[in-house]
Amino acid sequence: MINYEFPITERIRTLLRLEDLYDRTTLFASREHGLDHHAALAGIFEIMEVASRADLKSDLLQELERQRQALSALRNNPHISEAALERVLGDIEETHARLLQMTGKFGQYLRDNEWLMAVKQRMGIPGGACEFDLPGYHYWRQQAADRRRADLDRWFGPLLPIKQGLDIVLRLLRDSSKVSHYTARNGHFQQMSGGKSIQLLRVSLPPDLPAIPELSANRYAINIRFVLPSTTGERAKVVEADIDFALGYCNL
Repeated sequence: MINYEFPITERIRTLLRLEDLYDRTTLFASREHGLDHHAALAGIFEIMEVASRADLKSDLLQELERQRQALSALRNNPHISEAALERVLGDIEETHARLLQMTGKFGQYLRDNEWLMAVKQRMGIPGGACEFDLPGYHYWRQQAADRRRADLDRWFGPLLPIKQGLDIVLRLLRDSSKVSHYTARNGHFQQMSGGKSIQLLRVSLPPDLPAIPELSANRYAINIRFVLPSTTGERAKVVEADIDFALGYCNL
């Protein structure tokens, strides 16, 4: 199945954006080509920008503590795996401690590096990081992959406690999913929410079904329409058929 996730709150939207950026940056940083490491550095800059817009560390600490208390209450529950519960609680406590060790503004050590900030400024210009614009950066990209990777680890490593925190929160959020199966008549589906709090909706479709969900939701209603995939630039066309799909409601 292909899962399409739709965040309902701004906080979850930020966490999903950061999850994507962290995953992308980790992938490119693990490779060896200079262009891969260019993409990894760009990812670090994007993470710095997105995370600095919100009090992310404080939000994660509060949510982890809330989850720790809720899960601790499940100890000695015969319907809960004690080993699995202790693993999750251990992850939460370890990540909570690492977040507390982060001091100062998020990514400030990157902002204090004049060389990195010069590269970041040029990257904001289309084609601005060419060798004639940044000869020092060109020199860095020509160094051995191990040296470049060591630099990336030094710049990226201090940002990882945030990733560990958001990974736990998003995993618990996704695990909370309550799935129902529906049919969208002629490509349209609407459901009244009744004021219930929802943080994330997940629409699941078979990968061979040529339909893409477009969703809008608030406290009172969920609206989904399924459109045909297109890469030609034409306006999206609604599927004129009934679509069977699964809808997951996620809330911490």
